[in-house]
This record gives sequence, C-alpha cells and structure tokens, in this order.
Amino acid sequence: MARYREAQCKLCRREGEKLFLKGSRCYGDKCAFERRAYSPGEHGRTMRRRGSEYALRLREKQKVRRIYGILEKQFRNYFHHAAKEKGVTGANLLRMLECRLDNLTYRLGFAPSRKAARQLVLHRHFMVNERMVSIPSYQVKPGDVMAVREKSKNLDVIHQALREGRAGDLPYLSLDKAHLRGELLEYPKRTDIPLLVQEQLVVELYSK
Repeated sequence: MARYREAQCKLCRREGEKLFLKGSRCYGDKCAFERRAYSPGEHGRTMRRRGSEYALRLREKQKVRRIYGILEKQFRNYFHHAAKEKGVTGANLLRMLECRLDNLTYRLGFAPSRKAARQLVLHRHFMVNERMVSIPSYQVKPGDVMAVREKSKNLDVIHQALREGRAGDLPYLSLDKAHLRGELLEYPKRTDIPLLVQEQLVVELYSK
C-alpha cells in the first residue's frame, strides 16, 4: 500500500503553516516548524512563493491532501466521486475525507495523529459495528459505532491520546470514553468540520 515515507515536518514547512501531523510533538518546543519556519531544501530561506492563481489552488490542494495523509491518485478519485454527487462538490469532498475510519478514530481522540490512527486501523485494533475493519479509508456511515477491540483496550498509545484530550467536541460524533467507543451521528456539515482550508480552490484546480 503506497504511503508517504519521508519526514512529516517537511510538509508543514512547505505549506508555510502547521498541519499538526505528528500529534503532541506539534504542540511543543521540538516542533520543526517553530524552529525553521521556512521551506525545506537548500534554497528554502531565500525561495520566493509564487502568487499566481494556479499556485494558490495547488497549495490549497496539497494542504488538504497532506492533512488527511492521502496520495495524489486516491485524492483525485475522492474528487471525482464528490463531483458526481448532489450538492456542493467541495463540501462533498471534505465530508468523504472526514468520514474515513482513520480520520474519525483520530477525531474521537483514540490516536495522537492521523498517521498513528492509520497504523492502529491497519493493525486491526478497531471494530465498526462489532466487526473488525483494517482499512483506513473505510467510509463510516451515520449510525456506525467505532470501538477499540477488547484485546487492544490496554494499549498505551490509545490511553495517552485520550489523556492529552486533543479530541474536539464535534456535533457529528459521540464519544464514550468508559467503553472506548464512538458513533457517527450524522454526516458532517462543512460548518462543523474544524478545517481552515478553502476547498473551492481545490475544486477550481481540478475543474480546469
């Protein structure tokens, strides 16, 4: 399965803002973006950012893709599916990305980052409606219950993430910490998704 294998902090520096890809490290003094807030590479300090319309759209697309940890081909497939559905394409796209199993386990606070959530799902630590699911891109539907497997309830990474309390109070999710489970109550609306991106720029980029 293809995935990004290089340094995560380079992505934040390239986009010029924190994407919070490494969990608690992003909130501390060890964050690479805090120490080197310029683009990576030999000419990172002196590189000028292009202000063309295409560059702005491209950077916004790259930012969304990197936040959710998705490679280009899969992201493009999400866009094509979103464009075929009724409603606003940009909102449809974010809804589909938000309903990925790895993202929702991260939103519920069971993992310190989406990358860690992806690994936990791949290692079969989660169940959906009492059935084990090991596909990070699995699309969770309203009414689906996500729970930590009985054999995985003592994992330190899960309890540490819950203690850090980085999970947001989102209207489309319900969390039961005592039983390590959560439920998707409804499909998230755009206004409910805590993501500072301009998805319309992504739509414009792919619509050219």
